[in-house]
Amino acid sequence: MSTSTAFAQLDAPSATLRLRIEGMSCASCVGRVENALKALPGVRRASVNLATERAEVDFSVHPDPLAVVGAVKTAGYEVGSEAVELVVEGMSCASCVGRVEKVLKALPGVLDASVNLATEKACIDYLGGSISTSDMIAAVASAGYGARAVTNGAVAKDQEAARREREMRSLRNALVLAVVLTVPVVVLEMGSHLVPAIHMLAMETIGQQGNWYVQFALTTLVLFGPGLRFFVKGVPVLLRGGPDMNTLVSLGTGAAWAYSVVTTFAPGLLPEGTHNVYYEAAAVIVALILLGRWLEARAKGRTSEAIKQLVGLQAKTAQVLRDEKVVQVSLSEVVAGDIVRVRPGERVPVDGEVLDGSSFIDESVITGEPIPVQKSVGAAVVGGTINKTGSITFRATKVGGDTVLAQIIRMVEEAQGSKLPIQALVDRVTGVFVPIVMGIAALTSVVWLVFGPDPALAFALVNGVAVLIIACPCAMGLATPTSIMVGTGRAARMGVLFRKGEALQTLRGAKAIALDKTGTLTKGRPELTELSMVGGFQEADVLSLVAAVEERSEHPIAEAIVAATKQRDLTFGTVQAFEAVPGFGVAATVDGRQVEIGADRYMKKLGYDLAEVEPIGRRLASQGKSPLYAAIDGRLAAAIAVTDPIKPTTRDSIAALHQLGIKVAMITGDNAGTANAIATQLGIDEVMAEVLPDAKVEAIKALRQRFGTVAFVGDGINDAPALAEADVGVAIGTGTDVAIEAADVVLMSGDLRGVVNAIALSKATIRNIQQNLFWAFAYNASLIPVAAGVLYPFNGTLLSPIFAAGAMAVSSVFVLGNALRLKRFQPPMIADTAPAMRAHGPMLVPAE
Repeated sequence: MSTSTAFAQLDAPSATLRLRIEGMSCASCVGRVENALKALPGVRRASVNLATERAEVDFSVHPDPLAVVGAVKTAGYEVGSEAVELVVEGMSCASCVGRVEKVLKALPGVLDASVNLATEKACIDYLGGSISTSDMIAAVASAGYGARAVTNGAVAKDQEAARREREMRSLRNALVLAVVLTVPVVVLEMGSHLVPAIHMLAMETIGQQGNWYVQFALTTLVLFGPGLRFFVKGVPVLLRGGPDMNTLVSLGTGAAWAYSVVTTFAPGLLPEGTHNVYYEAAAVIVALILLGRWLEARAKGRTSEAIKQLVGLQAKTAQVLRDEKVVQVSLSEVVAGDIVRVRPGERVPVDGEVLDGSSFIDESVITGEPIPVQKSVGAAVVGGTINKTGSITFRATKVGGDTVLAQIIRMVEEAQGSKLPIQALVDRVTGVFVPIVMGIAALTSVVWLVFGPDPALAFALVNGVAVLIIACPCAMGLATPTSIMVGTGRAARMGVLFRKGEALQTLRGAKAIALDKTGTLTKGRPELTELSMVGGFQEADVLSLVAAVEERSEHPIAEAIVAATKQRDLTFGTVQAFEAVPGFGVAATVDGRQVEIGADRYMKKLGYDLAEVEPIGRRLASQGKSPLYAAIDGRLAAAIAVTDPIKPTTRDSIAALHQLGIKVAMITGDNAGTANAIATQLGIDEVMAEVLPDAKVEAIKALRQRFGTVAFVGDGINDAPALAEADVGVAIGTGTDVAIEAADVVLMSGDLRGVVNAIALSKATIRNIQQNLFWAFAYNASLIPVAAGVLYPFNGTLLSPIFAAGAMAVSSVFVLGNALRLKRFQPPMIADTAPAMRAHGPMLVPAE
């Protein structure tokens, strides 16, 4: 089965909407959006991710996208729309345009549709995830017209990148303006306290009142210019009873500004000794938080670089045969069935099957394996891989969103947008965090007002504002999703695809790994692994004669012998009088020479003395191999072993799993003798042999009772139930569609080293999340009392709101920076040159 076929069924339709949410800034925003979505009729589950700015809503009924949009807007946020362009064929007049627009606008989730008769194109704005392009094409067809999409995944990603770039540009411009307006305020206020010359200059030129007027004007511009975004978002959600980070900032800065305004314009309303202004605190807080938001936006963009790199692997154009000429077309114009030519050094544009030519292709972007793979007529090629040597021509079989690379991108996106179980605790805490902080801030102000020294009102204001600012929960909301994004992206570059984000956490705690034998521990296909000569015969002569006879048989063992002979370029003789003896062997005459091949019982039946080959047979049996024997012209000539060979990296992979403290079990339908022999060679701890396919589930349950969390690795259709039953199902990517569909993790290379790498990355990602959560929670929890002033009675320490704002920004940037460290994760088992033998065929093992 080709790699591209293995991914054909990964996108089963479901009653799920995936939306882009705009305007979220902290964990409490996530909670508010989730609560609004969960309140909708028919919603079974709603999950919102702050880092990806995506929401996923599962319905038990047919989804109503417009109701979802309304709920999100009511919560104070916006739902981003997406656009697709269709080429519409068959329109001839304005009424055609009207009909096409009507059927498109009637589709659920379509916000607008505009059809242009001159360009023969339809532009549709719709809610991402609510409807597919194929549904739109079908709607156009129902109106009597043809349609096809002219956009691809790269275009959508470009649009997303452009949106993020606009957001960063807006934040940067707001930051620059805030800094320009804030610097004079800081100089006038703080400079007057620290530098006597500045104080004297201000008093002699504009005086104290004039100084406050200037600060008032500049700070007002900061708060209601660059800082207006905090009030626009924070005040409405406060009025709806769901305060967030923006609420804390707007309350803190607004309180400092309002107090200063009263001091400036109506000082008589305040008690004597409390006439102070805090314009510089309000302005600096806005500037620092904008700085933090801008740094966050930059870092968040870097967390999705894995997706950008995967999208970048897609070719932009393709050389396609049209009207017996090779023409260059855009990737979006390639359709299934097109004949595509790829020259040396070019990327393969789409998935396909080679029709002509031979080359070595670098598939490391898909499998993580660095050794190029030879491709010739009939071989499958995958879009995004690099043609290294020769020129090939192939027929396109999968294009657009159906290619392996497109489905990998989709799988990584879904894993990045998922929530781990550890996030549930974070959500519960952050759901009540902001209201609790507001209560602490209010209590702080009351305590200082009642028990604080003069001027008590000033102390109450400053410390209350400091509590509000230091406690902004940005870092908490980013702690988990950013690590997931970077971790799953790094895994994809290593050839490990987490289909479900939950597996990233569960795999870390695996106590036992259960392995299927055929296709997992072994290559999954018989190969000639040993040819031991006796009686003075020559290897090439015997192999040529034996292969000539076996070519008449359809048995897998015969096919392996014939394949090994062809790879050595040996010629086959003319076969006569072929005879197959069921259960024993085969015999024939080859160019006048009598050739007999079979098991030991066949040789004994024919009267041969096996004393000379018995030591070889015993050795092969101890290795779990079943020997065959060949006789030429009435004399024993060779002992032959055809087995499903163990993959070159299996032994090292199992040793690495043991180093991680994980028990390794083998579940196989083979007889106990063969299974135990293989287990002894590989160092496997538990052997469960002669297990029927439907009993593998019970075997998994038994392992779970003994060891705890169990991961199962398999590749066949009969492995699907076990993959589903295991706590984490790991499918070999070169296996069957059904196995991959049932799995939580897919190894693209079919190499067990991927299991070791996946576990190591799982441990590193969860450790990174724990570091982030500790920093976010411990940091906030420890500094809230300091901001409230608990240290003041002991050593006079107070936390200025300005430093609180700076500390809050540092917290978020630290969390993002720590998550980005996962990009440098190095797998413990890096691919080596061992798989090179796959390009040169099986090697014969000499007799010991």
